[in-house]
Amino acid sequence: MTEAAVPAPPPLPSSSAPAEFLGHPRGLSFLFATEMWERFSYYGMRALLVLYLVEYLLQPETAGQVIGLAAFKHILEAALGPLGVQPFASNIYGLYTGLVYLTPIFGGLLADRVLGHRRTVIIGALLMALGHFMMAFEPLLLFALLFLILGNGAFKPNMSSQVGQLYAPDDPRRDRAYSIFYVGINIGAFLAPLVCGTLGERVAWHYGFGAAGVGMLIALAIYLAGSSHLPPDPLPINQAREDRKPLDRDEWRAIIALIVLFIPTSLFWAAYEQQGNTIALWANNNTDRTINLLFATAEIPTTWFQAFNPFMIFAFTPLVVTLWKRQAERGREPSTVIKMALGCAGCGLAYLIMAGAAFWAGGAKASWLWLFAFFVVITTAELYLSPIGLSLVSKVAPVRYLSMMMGVWLATSFIGNFLAGYLGSFWTGMAKPDFFLMIAGVALAAGAVIFAFDRPLRAALRHGV
Repeated sequence: MTEAAVPAPPPLPSSSAPAEFLGHPRGLSFLFATEMWERFSYYGMRALLVLYLVEYLLQPETAGQVIGLAAFKHILEAALGPLGVQPFASNIYGLYTGLVYLTPIFGGLLADRVLGHRRTVIIGALLMALGHFMMAFEPLLLFALLFLILGNGAFKPNMSSQVGQLYAPDDPRRDRAYSIFYVGINIGAFLAPLVCGTLGERVAWHYGFGAAGVGMLIALAIYLAGSSHLPPDPLPINQAREDRKPLDRDEWRAIIALIVLFIPTSLFWAAYEQQGNTIALWANNNTDRTINLLFATAEIPTTWFQAFNPFMIFAFTPLVVTLWKRQAERGREPSTVIKMALGCAGCGLAYLIMAGAAFWAGGAKASWLWLFAFFVVITTAELYLSPIGLSLVSKVAPVRYLSMMMGVWLATSFIGNFLAGYLGSFWTGMAKPDFFLMIAGVALAAGAVIFAFDRPLRAALRHGV
């Protein structure tokens, strides 16, 4: 459930702020809580979206209520061919989650050049809250998704940039601050399916979307309450001195090497992002979700499986970091590029587990323990690729183009999510073992490409990565 944090412009020297939150400036506590509730709203809505579309809104008796849906479907079918309910839902999911990772590039530019970070965050939060509440009204589906996409683009890059601005450039607490901030992201992502998902799945869809909207309003209230503790906006870029020195040969080599890595990374995200799409459908329709308690049995709600990944991030991050530390002490820690290749391979292995589940179950329902094993493996794979990729970009990209290159990194998630929606459209027409084997093949191919380029990439990146 990793989120990419866009690097800030050079931070203001404000480390003299009182250390009132885990040894950090108090502003970090407000940014932490704001991001936690924003991620609660985002992942709460995401946990419901595909199920809502397939089980209810895109059914013939309700689809006609949605303003502009017929025209939108016509445009998609002109490019992709006829779309049934599930393939159409899959492509809507892919476009939505993909554009969520594209618009932050423009939100960052808007803040840097015109509005400043604070005003852009407030506008983004209002747009997202409105979008979540609009989801409760069937005719407004497409307008709701548009508001959510635009709001996320304004909010996402400018929240994470303010974390860095709390610290002077040489403040050693800065890296730890981002780790604390990242915990907030995953707390929100963990709670969202349990609250929004349960309300939407077990009570009514609209209650789930409404809960997401309430979460976004709480995020905005916390942000406004902490405004006096947040850093001032940096000077807009159109008023600051810009470095127009041409890129040298080494800088060009680093940029080209990163772009080479971004291509297979997009394939990783295409496989990984099936979690909120076809994996949600598998959990709903093909999984025996019965769990035996001491004196009774209960059924795990479908949306609760979306909480497995963020919970496992809490549990596995210390283990993975400790493993790398021990490997480093023995001189055996994999290079950054090899770690990314292993992450892709682990993603492929996770879908091989699902292929085994589908094959073993035949026409019956598979045990929920297969999904548990899937999330164990794919979470470990995520830890080997997503934060490592962010670290790589921050280390090797030319400093004056760091934000641009991180924007390109976010664009890999855009491409990956779009591909995830397209690949997910084959779910209905393929045998389930074959579908999971196809997704596994995509991830394994990405890993093979990265592994094959390890030596030339390490030379181009120049940092022994």
